[in-house]
Amino acid sequence: MVGETVENKQIIFKGYIQGTPKETDMELRLGKKMKMEAPKGSASFLVKNLYLSCDPYMRGRMRDFHGSYIPPFLPGSVIEGFGVSKVIDSDNPNFKPGDIVSGFTGWEEYTLIHKPEQLRKVEPDNMPLSYFIGLLGMPGFTAYAGFYEVCAPKKNEYVFVSAASGAVGQLVGQLAKLHGCYVVGSAGSSQKVDLLKHKLGFDEAFNYKEEPDLDAALKRYFPQGIDIYFENVGGSMLEAVLVNMRIHGRIAVCGMVSQQGVSDEKGIKNLFNLISKRIRMQGFLQHDYLHLFPSFLEKVGALYKEGKITYLEDINEGLESGPSAFAGLFTGKNIGKQVICVAPE
Repeated sequence: MVGETVENKQIIFKGYIQGTPKETDMELRLGKKMKMEAPKGSASFLVKNLYLSCDPYMRGRMRDFHGSYIPPFLPGSVIEGFGVSKVIDSDNPNFKPGDIVSGFTGWEEYTLIHKPEQLRKVEPDNMPLSYFIGLLGMPGFTAYAGFYEVCAPKKNEYVFVSAASGAVGQLVGQLAKLHGCYVVGSAGSSQKVDLLKHKLGFDEAFNYKEEPDLDAALKRYFPQGIDIYFENVGGSMLEAVLVNMRIHGRIAVCGMVSQQGVSDEKGIKNLFNLISKRIRMQGFLQHDYLHLFPSFLEKVGALYKEGKITYLEDINEGLESGPSAFAGLFTGKNIGKQVICVAPE
């Protein structure tokens, strides 16, 4: 294959959006023919993309907004995100043909990597390769850093996780159980609730769509109140949680998917509880904690091998499935971590 010229299918970002991402905001195109080699003297390397990650933060990159922690996509360019790839050819001494790498890559069949610092080599070690963009990738590390560093859990505390069957929430709940906490999760379908209770080991779970009064639902599951809330949704759920927090409770703000694409954002009620209950509410990004990444890989990898944690994936086959898989994140279509399989290894 090295030295050959091949066609390269790509997913292109069409233009900036206002609301929730739609499948039609992206399109599959045949890119320019590509020579299967890394140019000499470039220090770059060429990869074949195997798995691509659909993550909610990517919605922010579809807006014409330049004040965030990561710049927006360029209209007409290839979408990029986290992926697992195989090195085909390399002009970089740190990466050799056959290496499996994880990090930022293009939503396309083949990508020439010019920023090697954005990828790391991975040792599969009998793990599914897709786990390196899920359980052992950014979502898993977000759960790990958010729970242990931001939530600062203690044994026997009461923990609530929203969007609990998603890429991050499912691991937060399992880590909390292993830490000796009582854990309740919310999700948007009876199937997801069943998985939380019977597959992922949550003590309780409920479908928020079937609860006309979220405050009453939380009082039912947490008559003693909530010590830790791992926040993924915002909006009315956060308002209800604030009323039900215990003194010195902690809220780790990981995401607010209910506010994604809302042009007329509403304020949050019940914030006075932060004062009266001395609650700490903190937003965070996983890359603030990258010094912990090696210990995360070791500990979570071991827990998985020991059968102490499990991880749900929703895998769509083929690069062309990318736009619908990504748009589906915002309607709750996925069950578990949403992955696109571009090519089996």
